[in-house]
This record gives sequence, structure tokens and C-alpha cells, in this order.
Amino acid sequence: MVSTPDEQRAHGTTATHDVTNQAPPLTPYDASDDTALLEGLRREGAGWAEKDLRRLGRQAGSAQAQNWAELANRHEPELRTHDRYGNRVDEVEFHPSWHHLMRTAIAEGLAASPWADDRPGAHVVRTAGGLVWGHTEAGHGCPTSMTYAAVPALRRQPELAKLYEPLLTSREYDPALREPTEKRGLLAGMGMTEKQGGSDVRTNTTRAIPTAEPGVYTLRGHKWFTSAPMCDVFLVLAQAPGGLSCFLVPRVLPDGTRNTFRIQRLKDKLGNRSNASCEPEFDGTVAWLVGPEGQGVKTIIEMVNCTRLDCVMMSAALMRKSLVEAGHHARHRSAFGARLLDQPLMRNVLADLALESEAATTLTLRLAGAADRAIRGDEGEAAFRRIATAVGKYWVTKRGPAFTAEALECLGGNGYVEDSGMPRHYREAPLLSIWEGSGNVNALDVLRALRREPGTTEALFGELALARGADARLDAAVTRLKAGLSEASQTTARRLVEQMALTLQASLLVRHAPPAVADGFCATRLGGDWGYAFGTLPQTAGLDAIVERALPGQGVGAA
Repeated sequence: MVSTPDEQRAHGTTATHDVTNQAPPLTPYDASDDTALLEGLRREGAGWAEKDLRRLGRQAGSAQAQNWAELANRHEPELRTHDRYGNRVDEVEFHPSWHHLMRTAIAEGLAASPWADDRPGAHVVRTAGGLVWGHTEAGHGCPTSMTYAAVPALRRQPELAKLYEPLLTSREYDPALREPTEKRGLLAGMGMTEKQGGSDVRTNTTRAIPTAEPGVYTLRGHKWFTSAPMCDVFLVLAQAPGGLSCFLVPRVLPDGTRNTFRIQRLKDKLGNRSNASCEPEFDGTVAWLVGPEGQGVKTIIEMVNCTRLDCVMMSAALMRKSLVEAGHHARHRSAFGARLLDQPLMRNVLADLALESEAATTLTLRLAGAADRAIRGDEGEAAFRRIATAVGKYWVTKRGPAFTAEALECLGGNGYVEDSGMPRHYREAPLLSIWEGSGNVNALDVLRALRREPGTTEALFGELALARGADARLDAAVTRLKAGLSEASQTTARRLVEQMALTLQASLLVRHAPPAVADGFCATRLGGDWGYAFGTLPQTAGLDAIVERALPGQGVGAA
């Protein structure tokens, strides 16, 4: 007679393949179950969307959505350059899971729909939605981000905006490649960098030749990195007779014929595997001028400001997702006679990660609030947005790779295998510090803002002054930061921007987070009472309170 597993264990005859001391599946879970996120949503004037955000959080943490994320990355997009008869088609084919993710994201307003929403906080809601839906996967966040960012740039050419904006702000996902105005919704991409210049777009060699029709040009050149080639329209930089200019390039022309958009190859990337990035070639490609000739950078810079905010948001989402995974594992895994979560050193690691995650989330929502109010005409918030977004882009995305590596380590060998999902997060993290300008580009942009736009300095220190007197370490950091401005140079730019970011994050936590969180952050990030790795918080830190806030129900001794 065959004994039951319980009987086998009682007699020490457990089958070799019985599974014990492994964490159960995390799914289903609520990706919006994040106290710092919900507090920030309300604080930035978007509490009216909390019910919808919680619904989206449950969907993001569902087994179905998590499976979509895995499949979209396992079955990568494929380029089809020609049809069976030899005609160029230049189409990218995606797994159905990609389309499920895209359809949900657009329906939930994570693309350009906030531009058509007059409610204060609409742009904050979109960012909060990205923080939650980002628990699925990051690749499909690229086309939704660029679609969102294209609208303010396109508005520099009102007749084009009138034609395309209603379709860009639509909540309907229509992936078919056909004449844009015949579709239910559009996606927008961006083509800036070229092989010889990268971020130095003024060295672009793609040429724009005027036609007999006013505002219409033909392009000839080759772009080096153009993400989401399946989009319907692209904002592209090219050299016109009057200098570097911005152009709108549709994949399909108004008469229904294909525009020349030859995809030479898809990039074989470290991460972001679900999303296609390509090298397109333009040869007689029809394009419409957006903004005046010679003002391409000025025209497209508002698009960059929006996508940089999304880099901060995606990094914060990746941190939060990795922390949730690590906390879940530590709650259910035992070692050396106790749950990992009850081991003091693991608790220190998780508390330290929780501090970093909350600081990133809080800053992201503050930046989103600034963007929302700036878009509605608040000049002070526009100045703060200008400098703080570049500061946040530099620092939060820099912290992402180290954060995901530490979270992966919390799972040990389990975290190093692909089916844990942690390697995907680890590969994704470095992209966000590169996309829309590497660390050096953003640090130099901060210096540029400080020197050319004095209002940005006033806005930054005005924000910091709101926490004056609340913490001596923060006051000392603000004093050091002011002194450092007088010595700002390219050589010291990274150091200065790092100080700005940490001081800004600390000020937000001092004002809005519980004492244990604010004190832990100021002691370690400003006071220097920490080591160089995560998990080096001092004994005086309120580790239990920090972990319980970040991971409800996963505190010390929780069942």
C-alpha cells in the first residue's frame, strides 16, 4: 500500500522530489497595495482616481497579467522585411501577450489620454497608473510613454495637432498598419539618435529637403535607435536648410500608400526584450515640419521632459516590484531556524530597500504633480519641474541596477534563474539610466538649467525650504548644497546632482513620511551613518516599522 506524503514525512521516508520550504506563488496580489503610492496620489491632487488605481493594481498582480508579461518577453518581436513576393513591408510581429498588455495600458489611460482630460491631477493619475501597471513588464511602457510625450511637441504645429491629437489621446488600441486618420487610436514613436552622435543630436546627418508643398519635406538618412517601429507616426530630427528641425513621419501616407520606412534590423538588447527597437532608413520619406526650421531641439525638448519623467516612474515601479518579490520570498522561506524575514540582517536589507523604494516613489509623484500643474500654467511648478525632473532622472535610474541586484540576492539562487522573473528586472534596470540621456547628459542638463534659468534654482530651494527646521541633518545638507553651487563644474556635476537628489528626497520624506522612514533616510543618505551596500542601516533605525509600512502583513512575526 502506498503511504501518503504526511505518513512518509512522519517516518522519514519523504520522496526526494517533495517540495518544502519554498515560497508559494506571489500571484494574485494587489500591485497598488503601497502606502507611499496611495498617500502621494492623494497629496498630489489625484485622490479621485484611487478606486480605479486599486482595480488596476489587482489586475496588474493577477496571474493572467503576470503571464502576459512573461510570454511577451519569452516570445520576442520578429522583423518581417518582405512579403512572400519580395515587396518591402517592414513590419514587426508581436506575441498576442504584447497586444493584451498594450490594450490594457491604453484603455487605462497610460498613453496620451491625460492631454484630453481637464481634471486637475490627470497627469498624476497616469504616472500612478504606470507605477502600478509597471508590475507587469517594462517593454510596452516605451510606446505608451512616447505617445504621451508626442502631444506637447506636436502642438507646436497646430494644424497637425488638430488632425492627430484626438487619435493619440484615444483609449482604443488599434495595432493595424493603415492610414492614420482611418484608425481608432494612434501610437507615436521618436527618432532622434544617429550612429555618429548618439545624444549629440546636433551632429545628425539625416537631411530634410523641402518640396513644392509648404511644410512638406522628404528625408534621407539612417537612424541608430528608434524604439517601437510598429507605431503609426514618429517625431524625427533632421537637418533642414534652416538647421536641425523636427518632423512628423507617418508610416502610411494620406493616400494609403506606405511611406519609406525601411527597418534595417532590430536591436539585440540586454533587456527590454519584449519591445522592438530598430534602425530605420529614410530615402525619399515624406515628412511634415513640426515647429520652425532650425528649432528641432527646442520643439522636441518637451517630449524629452515627459519621457524623462517616465524613466523615473519606470525605475520606481521596477524597484517596488523587486521589493515585493523579495519580501514575499523572505516571508515564506526559512533558514537557520527562522523565517528569513525574522532574521535581523535580512530585515535590515529589506528595510533599506524599502527606504530607497519609498523615496523613489515619493519623488516620482512629486514630479508628476509638478508636471500636471505646470501644464495648467503654474510657472513656479514649471521651473521646479525643469530642474527636478533632470535631477530625478539622473539619480533614481542610477539606483535601479543596484537595487534590483540586491533584491535578486534576497532570493538567493532562486532569484538567479529565469523563471523567478528577477533576471528580467535586473536586465531592465540599466536601460532607464541610458534612455533619454545617460547620467552625464542629465547631469550637464542640470548645470545648464542652473546657469541659464535662474528660476530653477529658486524653485528647487523654495521646495527644500518647506522642510526647514524639521531635521538638523536635512538643514545641514541644504547648506552644503548651496555652497556647492558656487563650485559647480562638469567635473563635479555628478556629485552635485546626487546631493540635490538626496536632499530633495529627504525633504519630501521629512514632510510626508512617518518618523521611522524619514529618520532612517536622513541618517544614512545625509548623515553618513551607513555602509556602501544595502542592509547597513544603524541599529537605531526603526527596521520593523519601515518593513511593515512597505510590506503590509509581512512584518516581523507575521503569519
